[in-house]
Formats: sequence, structure tokens, C-alpha cells
Amino acid sequence: MPIPIILDCDPGTDDALALFLAFASPELELRAITVAGGNVGLAHTLANALALTALAQAPTPVHPGADRPLLGAFRSAHDIHGANGIGGVRLPPGGPPAPGLAVDVIRRVLRESADPVTLVGIGPATNLALALMAEPALCARVAEIVLMTGAWGEGNITPAAEFNAWSDPEALAVLLRCERPVTLATLDLTAQALVTPKRLSAWRQRDGGACLRAACDIQDSVPASVRFAQRGAPLHDPCAIAWLLRPGLFTTRPCHVEVDLGPGPSRGRTVIDRWGRRGAAPNARVLETLDADAFFGVLADRLAALP
Repeated sequence: MPIPIILDCDPGTDDALALFLAFASPELELRAITVAGGNVGLAHTLANALALTALAQAPTPVHPGADRPLLGAFRSAHDIHGANGIGGVRLPPGGPPAPGLAVDVIRRVLRESADPVTLVGIGPATNLALALMAEPALCARVAEIVLMTGAWGEGNITPAAEFNAWSDPEALAVLLRCERPVTLATLDLTAQALVTPKRLSAWRQRDGGACLRAACDIQDSVPASVRFAQRGAPLHDPCAIAWLLRPGLFTTRPCHVEVDLGPGPSRGRTVIDRWGRRGAAPNARVLETLDADAFFGVLADRLAALP
């Protein structure tokens, strides 16, 4: 049976490919797409989600959500994702958003679903946290929370913090404390999903439609990473979707995870106790390794299958 999910996102170049992967995967029943400001401001992330959904001819409703974190100020990552969030690539505009704000839609889907629903977050966790804070009893209706967030090593927005965790650490802390299964795809995991020129060239040689061409153009806009000697760019968000599709591609480790909520230079750091040094009970499953060739094989096949 397909896994019912709500996909919370902030498109975003890598979000675009994650959305395409979700649309192309019959293993998933995509109940709603909710959108936050993150990689760029909400006006752009919402427009991108609507355009990507329309390009894929997907029936999933798209709902606007939070334009800022629970605390503090909003800051985008337009230096990576471009001014419009998808590297300057221009897509045909999508339709209007579906009625309802993300916080209300998440609660309604959880409340009305006959089966527990998996929450997938590939942006700042604000929308998901707001929903569960507003109606904590609905945590019992959550099957799993899968997040692209955090790092056990260095960050990518500050030396300490990964961008999604840093953007709204209080929201991430709420999800880690809600006593539901949490799975984290961290920077250390997504670094193994490196899009190299060779892999991108292989995508372009596939037979496919507008979605595959858009995916190639969007990924081609992402600057090569200095962290990886400019050999390519890590593909973060699709890893969270791939976990639901092909868990056998990953190795995992149960860990206790906390988020630094202080105001200093470590704000947003995820303290991931991989070796149990603190003796605290695990509250998350951390994805540690990835079969990258198999991952990119699945991704290319799914992208090529879209319109």
C-alpha cells in the first residue's frame, strides 16, 4: 500500500528534484504539499511549488505556510538557489494555491486520515511544528517524521549549523520532542549524493519530458561545492524521499539528537550522539551511508518517467 505523506518544502533547487521524485513514485500517496519560506522567500517558494506541480501534472494540492521562523528573522540562501529559488530557471506558472494554510491543512489531513501519515520536511520545520504545537494530540496520528536537516559534522550556513536546522531550530526541537519516530538525512549523508558533471550529463542523455529537462537545467544552475573540491554539488532533499522508497539504500544508526537553541555561534547545531556517550535514549534514526549509484539510478528513472 502507498505510504500517505504530507510533504513540507521550500523550493529550492534540491526541493524541486525531491518534488519530482515524490510525484513519480507510486509508493507514496501525496496528500498535500505545504510550503514555507526558506531557501528563498515564501512568494518564490510557493510559486515554485505550484509551477513544479503543474509541470508534473500532479493533482496534489499546494498550500502556503509560514514566511518566517518561530523566533528571529528570516534569511534566504539565494546565493545557492538563485533569486527565484530554482537557479533562475523559468517554468510555466502554476495555478493558484489550494484553500487553507499549511498549519490547518496538516492538522486536517492527520485528523481525517484512516491511517497514520508520514510527515516529510525538506525545509525549515516551522509548518510542521506549528501544526503539532496547535494540536498536540495529533502526534498520535503521525507514523514517522522524515527530515532533511542537521549534521553531525560541520554546517553549511555557519560552521556549526545546517541551513534548515539553523533557519528554525526551535521548530526542529519541537519535532524531536514529540515522541514519534524521527529519521534525519543530514549533511553528512547527503554529501554522498554528489551530482557530478558525469551524472548530470547522463540525465540529459535520457529520453524524458519537460520535467526531466527542467530538473537538468535546475541542477545545472547549482554551483559546484568548495567543500568537495568543486567536483559537484550535493543533492540534499531527494535523499529524504529516497529513504521512503528504498530504505535498503541506506545504513542507519539510532541516536540522541538535540538542537542548540542559544543565541551564539553554535545556534542551530544538531548535537548528534552517534556513539551514545551521553547515555541518553535515542530519539532519532540517523541515515549514515548511501548507495549513491543506486540512488541516482532510481532518481534518473523516476525523472524520465514524468511528463
